[in-house]
Amino acid sequence: MAAQVPTDALKGLQVTESAKANGKGAKPAPNGDEDGLGEESDDDDADDNAAADSAAAGGAAKKKKKRKPRKKKKNPTAQTEPPRVKVSQLFPNGSYPKGEEVEYKDENRYRTTNEEKRHLDNMNSDFLTDYREAAEIHRQVRQYTKKVVKPGQTLTEIAETIEDGVRALTGHDGLAEGDALKAGMGFPCGLSLNHCAAHYTPNAGNKMVLQQDDVMKVDFGVHVNGRIVDSAFTVAFEHKYDNLLQAVKEATNAGIREAGIDARVGEIGGVIQETMESFEVEIDGATYPVKSIRNLTGHTILPYSIHGTKAVPIVKSNDQTKMEEGDVFAIETFGSTGNGYVRDDMEVSHYAKNSDVQHVDLRLSSAKSLLSVINKNFGTLPFCRRYLDRLGQEKYLLGLNNLVQNGIVEAYPPLCDKKGSYTAQFEHTILIRPTVKEVISRGDDY
Repeated sequence: MAAQVPTDALKGLQVTESAKANGKGAKPAPNGDEDGLGEESDDDDADDNAAADSAAAGGAAKKKKKRKPRKKKKNPTAQTEPPRVKVSQLFPNGSYPKGEEVEYKDENRYRTTNEEKRHLDNMNSDFLTDYREAAEIHRQVRQYTKKVVKPGQTLTEIAETIEDGVRALTGHDGLAEGDALKAGMGFPCGLSLNHCAAHYTPNAGNKMVLQQDDVMKVDFGVHVNGRIVDSAFTVAFEHKYDNLLQAVKEATNAGIREAGIDARVGEIGGVIQETMESFEVEIDGATYPVKSIRNLTGHTILPYSIHGTKAVPIVKSNDQTKMEEGDVFAIETFGSTGNGYVRDDMEVSHYAKNSDVQHVDLRLSSAKSLLSVINKNFGTLPFCRRYLDRLGQEKYLLGLNNLVQNGIVEAYPPLCDKKGSYTAQFEHTILIRPTVKEVISRGDDY
């Protein structure tokens, strides 16, 4: 989920009433058996007992039929399509796949063999288990998504496919009070098209359809116990966009290579920009330089907070902030054929409670009740209007607007470059561990 350099326009944002949700959010996937395997019926046992009772009553000297041994329910060994088997069932011993581990270089190389550092690394087992579970869920859901996403689908259908998959694989559908705080969506699934770079997800009633000529950024987070894995990729169906996607993917990987203990974020931004802007793309006979979007950044991730205190620019800067041991970073880059600068545009869908806000005396009863729902179900995790719809909230826009006006809830409007331009995004989460750098969300796909 992109971090934006703060602007006055963002601070003065108002939530509009223009698009009230007319329908309910998507129904969750049926709960049934968590692993998708049904239990064997007891009908045979009931028939056997009935027959035995009948024989005894009639004085018949028939032998009682032996009961058939009940077959033990087997744990699934492979994921289904669509993915609905909890990842914890596929890895019953809790040993989830590691991300890509990259040894430190130069002056930090000693960390790989230092016994004290290895000991510190081993102490973080719970931390690593949660992150690796979240990362494996992200990999499985996004890889399935890449197979099934196609033109003609509505954005709502795509978003719900991803979100239902995440909830099923964590085993938390988020409908019971507080359930979404245990595990599930780290933030709403962003599906930003063409000149829109980030923070767009459909509100209820949205009829927008993915077209053959679209470039769509798919950005979603998975959390387990508040440990959020943030990763994104871009989907395009026309080869004319290949260079744009390649530029951004290589820029993201360049940023990941430069990241590490004591690395300065301003210098990382310079490497990202140099890589990104070495590309150009020809679209419909016109050639465009690929530009880094200068007011979007990567960021640290904190427990239950997608945007931490450090930013990773994607252009060269004088920022001397250092990456430190124990940091968790989302390295994300955005490329554009437009101005390379985004502004707030379109209808707001993303929100998050402000963790720094002091007590505010709310007068509106609808704002008070909505804040209670947000506290119990999301805390400081980002949410969207569709999530409130799922929980059965109605006529909440006035209360939501009041919470935004009072600074209790932050609104994150879609971020867009100039119309007619195209933007792309790729992102991975990395753990700056004591002994190695782990690209936790890395997969075979990217």
